[in-house]
Amino acid sequence: MSDANSEILPDGRVLQALVTGTLRGTNIYNPVTNTYIAGPSCLGIHNESVWLKLPDNSILFVDRNTTGSERYIPTLNIWVKDGNVPVALYDPYGLETGAAFLLPDGRGFFLGSTGHTAYYTPSGNTTPGTWVAAPDIPNKQGAPDAAAAMMVNGKILCAVSPIPTSGNHFPSPTSYYEFNYKLNSFVRVNAPTGGLTSNASCYLTNMLDLPDGNVLFCLQSSKQYYIYTPKGTPLLAGKPTIKKITKNGSTYTITGTRFNGISEGASYGDDWQMNTNYPLVRLTSGSNVYYARTFNWNRTSVKTGSAPDTAKFTLPAALPTGTYSLVVVANGISSDATTFTKTTAFENEITSNDNPEQSDLTIVAINELDIYPNPAKGQTTIHISLANTSHVNLKVFDMSGKEIKALLNSDMVQGDHSIHLNTTGLTPGMYVVSMVTPQGIRNAKLIVQ
Repeated sequence: MSDANSEILPDGRVLQALVTGTLRGTNIYNPVTNTYIAGPSCLGIHNESVWLKLPDNSILFVDRNTTGSERYIPTLNIWVKDGNVPVALYDPYGLETGAAFLLPDGRGFFLGSTGHTAYYTPSGNTTPGTWVAAPDIPNKQGAPDAAAAMMVNGKILCAVSPIPTSGNHFPSPTSYYEFNYKLNSFVRVNAPTGGLTSNASCYLTNMLDLPDGNVLFCLQSSKQYYIYTPKGTPLLAGKPTIKKITKNGSTYTITGTRFNGISEGASYGDDWQMNTNYPLVRLTSGSNVYYARTFNWNRTSVKTGSAPDTAKFTLPAALPTGTYSLVVVANGISSDATTFTKTTAFENEITSNDNPEQSDLTIVAINELDIYPNPAKGQTTIHISLANTSHVNLKVFDMSGKEIKALLNSDMVQGDHSIHLNTTGLTPGMYVVSMVTPQGIRNAKLIVQ
């Protein structure tokens, strides 16, 4: 698994590159069943490549030591040939390349070990996108395995070093630049310790987008960390919104938009992965800051625009009673705040919303029914949350209303429960999962592939 990538697929499974044999093989990991199956082989060598998730959920990379690219299409479970890159991104010695990003304008941006960079414009379907050359990294610098991070202002902070040679595949020192895609230019910035360079090869760098809008930096094997604070304001296009919060026992469901951000966050290439395209819930009271764990995201996509997003969260166990400012954060960009009051150890409520544009924000206690992954291929899990201890009748129906399978008919205690459903015996298509309790009926659509 060295020098290899992975990406979360729309159904929650993980596509993983394997460095073995032809260097083209992949596996797909299913977190519901804790099992692997063989994935489709790439057309070219994926070893040393950087993978980029696009808004249509396809995954793009440039074949190692070539100028050809390919994409994985999740709905088809195949890799397809894509466009040709007009510049070489891999150096011919260590066969390395740098990071890649989805820019705020929807294009891809790839940093090369050779000092060349390239833009990619997606087609939005299975036909090839379009590649064009982007500005070379200044001062004959390149990115042979190097950290970079898309900042909240849309610019990219990147670590670079002299271009590799046959005698030195990983030269030093490391320099630092901000890339501005709007101006199509690089601007040099100081090193973390001051001055213009770090006395290390750039493959030793790591970066992470923090939820406060800063970038965390370190050199591998070092105990010293640094914070880089970008100038300017966070991009409005990457700002999440909160529309509704529902409460069910100790679990909250938050609904809004842009919970997964407009990019995957920071990037390295092949050896390290630090994606942050998922929502965090932050609660602030004075100088005290708490983060709530989120889970059961309805999507793992990027740049979803106005499409509705949902996620569940639970409060930190040590959260004191009091009033908090609550925001959703994606890649360091936060939503407008709403006021959250924890009145007792067991009672929490939303009391007001600071954003008049989100005045429809409500919180209610209801029974909930979710299915994940959905679409399902072989196995899925039905998650139910009960506001009160209740008798639960859970069944699967086809679209004509015919009962297909009875899953549950018993009393269940208040809280969260999970029921695994094997879908291998179901004909591909759409079904309805229905939960009947004394409080009413909750239905959810299930797609079987």
